[in-house]
Amino acid sequence: MNLVQVLIESFRSMAANRLRTALTMLGIVIGIASVVLLLALGDSMQRFIGKQLQMLGTNMVYVMPGGDRTAAQRAREGKVAVLTLDDAEALNALPSLTGAAPALQGSFKVTAGNENASSMVIGVTPAMFTIRNWKVDQGTLFSESDVRASARLVVIGQKVADQFFYRADPLGKLLRIENVAFQVVGVLAGEGRQTDGTDLAEQILVPITAASANLVKSPFPQNVHYINAQGRPGVAMTDAIEDIKEVIRSRHRIRVDDPDDFRVQNLNTIAETANKITAGVALLLGLIGAISLLVGGIGIMNIMLVSVTERTREIGIRMAIGARPNDVLMQFLAEAVVICLAGGLVGIAIAAGGAALITKFADFEVYLTISAVMVACGFATAVGVFFGFYPARRASRLLPVDCLRYE
Repeated sequence: MNLVQVLIESFRSMAANRLRTALTMLGIVIGIASVVLLLALGDSMQRFIGKQLQMLGTNMVYVMPGGDRTAAQRAREGKVAVLTLDDAEALNALPSLTGAAPALQGSFKVTAGNENASSMVIGVTPAMFTIRNWKVDQGTLFSESDVRASARLVVIGQKVADQFFYRADPLGKLLRIENVAFQVVGVLAGEGRQTDGTDLAEQILVPITAASANLVKSPFPQNVHYINAQGRPGVAMTDAIEDIKEVIRSRHRIRVDDPDDFRVQNLNTIAETANKITAGVALLLGLIGAISLLVGGIGIMNIMLVSVTERTREIGIRMAIGARPNDVLMQFLAEAVVICLAGGLVGIAIAAGGAALITKFADFEVYLTISAVMVACGFATAVGVFFGFYPARRASRLLPVDCLRYE
């Protein structure tokens, strides 16, 4: 028998026992669907993390006040952990950094016309737009001269523009923050979650000096909540972080044996941790999918053994008219592989449907890749060969005389 005849006979055998074949395929279907969907999810998560990091900017670190000492310890020493605009300026001069941008933020009442809401407002310098890779879709960004003049200007996200200036051009309009009027000069392009949990499209950004003078109203106008810094390309982040620590320790006059009164958080470390967690979850779920494949494979072996028993007389007749043991082996092995491949194709279709549903309702893009489909087909074939070989080998070793006598 040639390969075409073997496949035709395999499909005939499957069609003769449709219900049994469908139940046998069920384990393979579930296993393959799990493996394919999990591979797609893992790939999509990596692309999502990469996209978010690209939006945040590469080689990013956060410098925040507060270090190893507790607030109570600092209070007893008469010290308060703070960062200042001058700290940011000192970091800006470091050759290992592309730039450093201070930020001052708080939740304030925002109004425009009849619309009002309590929103997060962040005071920044123009360096923040460069470091965080923020671009404008409309208008312009405020400049260093606007920061020096404490100009009441504001750059907003697209969702903020839609909320407060629905179907109207927001440029030149007034946005009142704590009843202080700020003129809208730009609308940010894009959207997406930031490291602080906010959405880029929901940002409300003002010059940091204007935030200090009109909103926060701190007795210490030089103080900032945190500093964003970006490592220069080609410079190791560990070296850049050491430079940051050295400069701030020197400025804060921290002695050699004393702990830092600030913290440096590396976003690359967060991304690496997220990737490890994602890989761990995908591995765990992949093991569950592998267990489903194992169960399905055992089911195939069981059914093929039953099939060999039921078709003993058929095997004897085939051998009596000239079929060789290898022909019988290939016949039953082909049936196992065909069942697995058919189950694999159904599993791939289910995985594609699951990916489409996740993409539609979860706001998270999941796409099947060619590599995931190829891996799934390979798995299905391997399962068919592995679990179908023993029944096929058993069938090929039967003696024609014993088969013809079998009732």
